[in-house]
Amino acid sequence: MKIIWLGHSSFRLEFGETVLLLDPWLDGNPSFPEDRKDEALDGATHILLTHGHFDHASEVVDLAKSRKLPVIGQFDLMGHWEDSEGLEVTGFNKGGTVDVNGIKITMVHATHSSTMPGPHGPVSAGSEAGYMIAAEGHVIYVSGDTDVMADMGVFHALHKPDIGILCAGGHFTMDMHRAAYAAKTFFDFKTVIPCHYKTFPLLEQSADTLKSELPGVDVIEPEVLTAIEI
Repeated sequence: MKIIWLGHSSFRLEFGETVLLLDPWLDGNPSFPEDRKDEALDGATHILLTHGHFDHASEVVDLAKSRKLPVIGQFDLMGHWEDSEGLEVTGFNKGGTVDVNGIKITMVHATHSSTMPGPHGPVSAGSEAGYMIAAEGHVIYVSGDTDVMADMGVFHALHKPDIGILCAGGHFTMDMHRAAYAAKTFFDFKTVIPCHYKTFPLLEQSADTLKSELPGVDVIEPEVLTAIEI
């Protein structure tokens, strides 16, 4: 498999011929080089969405239409887009598992918020979520935007993920110290990849704290459009 960071919380996850775009936010993403958009999107087969905030979901409808990509995500938001935008969707909810070409994707809880702009202020965009993705002999925990939760102990007991893609920028999500606490308290990761950082000055700019607090874990600071091969 290949895990390719697209900046912020956006990733391209390649499992053979199946290519998932996770929370694709490219236009306006300060971490992403706009002249390499085709490189990031070519060959994509599905979009996987954690929640409705602009830095995760603002391009999903346009990409789904222009690239003819099905969207996988939380039931309420998927149903809305199916009805209002005519998208091909797979909507499910926490605890549910969907099979995408042999890749098992289980939706798990996150603690954050999920809204979109409405005519009179923010409106609900369903519920925030994370995912367990089982493929090629590995399980990836995609935390989505979240803080530390005791639920993570249940996630480990049920799924035993060996790779963690963890939000770690602080302010809006857990920071590097809290992400390290979550990793060593609830999980037994072999590899941890931080995200939701570096994008804005408000967020943490380095994963040094995460590295120092997780001895024995391969903490990889991703580089945009550089594949991490597992």
